[in-house]
Amino acid sequence: MPKPTPLSDGTTGSPGRWPNEPGQPPIVRLNLMAVTLKDIARAAGVNASTASRCLSGFQGVNEGTRLKVLQVAAEMNYRPNRVARGLVTGRSHTIALLISDIRNPFFAELARGAEDAANAAGSDLILCNSDFDTGKEMNYLRSLSEKRVDGILMNSVASLRREQLKKLRDLCIPIILLNKPAVRAEFSTVCADNHEGGRLAGSHLAELGHRTIAHITGPKHHGNLTERARGFLAALKSARVPAPLMFYGQNSFSGGYDLARTVFAQHPEITAIFAGNDAMAFGVGRAAVELNLQIPRDVSLIGFDDVDLAQVVNPPLTTIHAPKYEIGQVAVESLLKLVQRGSSRPPEQRILGVELVVRKSCGPPRATGNRGGAIAARH
Repeated sequence: MPKPTPLSDGTTGSPGRWPNEPGQPPIVRLNLMAVTLKDIARAAGVNASTASRCLSGFQGVNEGTRLKVLQVAAEMNYRPNRVARGLVTGRSHTIALLISDIRNPFFAELARGAEDAANAAGSDLILCNSDFDTGKEMNYLRSLSEKRVDGILMNSVASLRREQLKKLRDLCIPIILLNKPAVRAEFSTVCADNHEGGRLAGSHLAELGHRTIAHITGPKHHGNLTERARGFLAALKSARVPAPLMFYGQNSFSGGYDLARTVFAQHPEITAIFAGNDAMAFGVGRAAVELNLQIPRDVSLIGFDDVDLAQVVNPPLTTIHAPKYEIGQVAVESLLKLVQRGSSRPPEQRILGVELVVRKSCGPPRATGNRGGAIAARH
């Protein structure tokens, strides 16, 4: 093994290293030790308390001293230790977003709004996916509490039972729910106007002349989806349309596919389907393709969320536009206010407006034809 070689600055190189060749860039020795607040104070000729006040932007510090400390910090590439600061301030500057299905495009847009708002406020965002598993959801909540996150945005798997609500309260962390009806919320909530969205969907199908309608949705007790169903039922009742057939399953692409196969096989009289969200609507569309059914000639289809894919499927999906990005953004802003002011404040409910987006997947009900016989023949 080669011996250490003297370098041009009087030091010795590591075994195997050689002094700079002419015309080669100088050898730079890196300081791998993190620069501390005490290092900044020592280099600037001030005490650690003064250096901290300068770097934190507090008033009452001599301007010349402040500029000197900031210059020294920049030259030494100082990065604040958030963990140490959190021990003093009680803040980690980290929040969490707990969602039920990361594959649903709705959550991608919501998470983008949440991340942008957190970043603008100087906080980090942790994304957790419960995968429709209540046990996994509660494990995440315990883990996030142990990591001392400042607050949690939570789209729960289903409506929270009494014992689950108690566990949330026992965490003593600010929590904002993204899918719980405002009138029953024990926590602050931010969500779309789901009841109005369901009403718009029901009114649209009624105006087109549909009288035999199915509503496929997620679990029976699920805040957002339950409110959409209530609005939908209210609109059909107001229009004197018979109550729709209700089908419950997973509020996902595969859930929509499975429920649609049941509807098409067992209820050929159905002329329109309202899906609880766009992901389920895409599953309906897939089932229709496999059975050689045409939308909207054989069955009209309307979704909820207005994710980007709704514009490019064939035919483009008529749906209810929910302000996904804004929900994430507003939820983070509301959560950070709770963190700053204390979670003992009364719960606040924020409901954001929705609108009907008419595309090509809905039309008047078919006048004649035996769709049921055609489906049976293909089985």
